[in-house]
Amino acid sequence: MASEKAPLPFVYTFMAGAIAGVSEILVMYPLDVVKTRVQLQTGKAVAGADTYNGMFDCFSKIIRNEGFSRLYRGITAPILMEAPKRATKFAANDKWGKFYRELFGQTQMTQSLSVLTGASAGATESFVVVPFELVKIRLQDKASAGKYNGMIDVVMKTVRNEGILAMYNGLESTLWRHILWNAGYFGCIFQVRQLIPEAETKQGQMTNDIIAGSVGGTVGTILNTPMDVVKSRIQNTVKVAGQAPKYNWAWPGVAMIAKEEGFGALYKGFVPKVLRLGPGGGILLVVYTGVMDFFRNMREAKGL
Repeated sequence: MASEKAPLPFVYTFMAGAIAGVSEILVMYPLDVVKTRVQLQTGKAVAGADTYNGMFDCFSKIIRNEGFSRLYRGITAPILMEAPKRATKFAANDKWGKFYRELFGQTQMTQSLSVLTGASAGATESFVVVPFELVKIRLQDKASAGKYNGMIDVVMKTVRNEGILAMYNGLESTLWRHILWNAGYFGCIFQVRQLIPEAETKQGQMTNDIIAGSVGGTVGTILNTPMDVVKSRIQNTVKVAGQAPKYNWAWPGVAMIAKEEGFGALYKGFVPKVLRLGPGGGILLVVYTGVMDFFRNMREAKGL
């Protein structure tokens, strides 16, 4: 059974999460662009430069028709988002873990507490990320490419044309998306760590973290992809006064997509998403654990 390391003050978990998040987004962002493009495509794909038959078709068409740099369009918002987002994820998970252990009289984490803690951390994280997600989605969509000149332009036009609260369009679906992903992610990390032999070397620890994080990221993605599809469509819809948007709430949106496009449409963009968040979950955990170990060693050297 894996031993629990000594906890660190909040500022260290926050900083470690921020560093892990930026590291992951720099490596995996093009897959997020592809995922969003595929998810925003309604109905069945037909031949054409603006339609995609899957991940590789989307990659090749973006590079061929728009240039390689388009795979990094909208990355400013995610980079600005990833630091507070991942910092909040890991710091909130740590804080909620302590809260629930005290609440239920547990000295160590259990499988059920890991799931509950992860879900709570996901809900907390959602309130931080929604405005950044909305900006990112609108910049990534090819149909919106000519409407905005960058992140600040998206914010200004959205607030001016739709109101300040429009920056939180998709909050409910984002809550569900992050609750489901974090519950799966942290729940699986706990379980996998219990099942595999405890590492005796740094290399062994890194391998275990890659395995646990990748499994957690994959399971979290399987659980939350339908909510991610709905969220993308809600946030990409420009609200017009007196006109009800087609996609507004999470679960009715899931039902509508399944009815109109089939159940498979709820998993549009799944391949690039799981390829990003599976290994991405491993990268997150490896970097986070490594930075936390660095902070521990630094504090021990200073006698703290």
